[in-house]
Amino acid sequence: MSPLAHRIAGLYRKGLAMAPPEMWLDPRIAGMTEFKPAAVLVAITDRAEPGVLLIHRPETMRAHPGQIAFPGGRHDPGEGPVAAALREADEELGIDPGAVTVIGASDRYRSGSGYEITPVLAVIPADTGITPNPDEVADWFEAPLAHLLDPTNHAVRHIDWDGTSHPFIEILWQQHRIWGVTAAIISNLSKRLGGGHG
Repeated sequence: MSPLAHRIAGLYRKGLAMAPPEMWLDPRIAGMTEFKPAAVLVAITDRAEPGVLLIHRPETMRAHPGQIAFPGGRHDPGEGPVAAALREADEELGIDPGAVTVIGASDRYRSGSGYEITPVLAVIPADTGITPNPDEVADWFEAPLAHLLDPTNHAVRHIDWDGTSHPFIEILWQQHRIWGVTAAIISNLSKRLGGGHG
């Protein structure tokens, strides 16, 4: 395990020992009782200034077109969160599962699209080759981990849903606007990891 992975693992263990932080809820889940299991890979690059890999979904996709997301998707039969996250990251970005140091799973997030999403925290080598699948990835980028985890970069916005105003998190980096499920997962990880990477 690299020094960065060791530090992240220490923060992860410390964070999981705390009471679960309050999650940003998707207002669309009200009344929903069944959710399909899904997982995403929160891939942190092992460099002096670590980054996190994020993707832009193609505008042609039926679910979440054009949005920024972590690589991931629903479980195949018999899969757990780690296996699903690694498979999806391989399928979407060509990330070799053998090169991934898995730290562990974090708090699950329920989305209005009917998924219960488990974020899988991991560290990947800085020189990991990326080969995006154009059917699932329009573009990809690496945002600084410190920027994403800094709560001062988590702006609270509001959206009207079913006649009620609901808060959500928005994180801006360069020309990228991160919001929705992805920003909610980042916000939760920020609380779990103490707002930084040690």
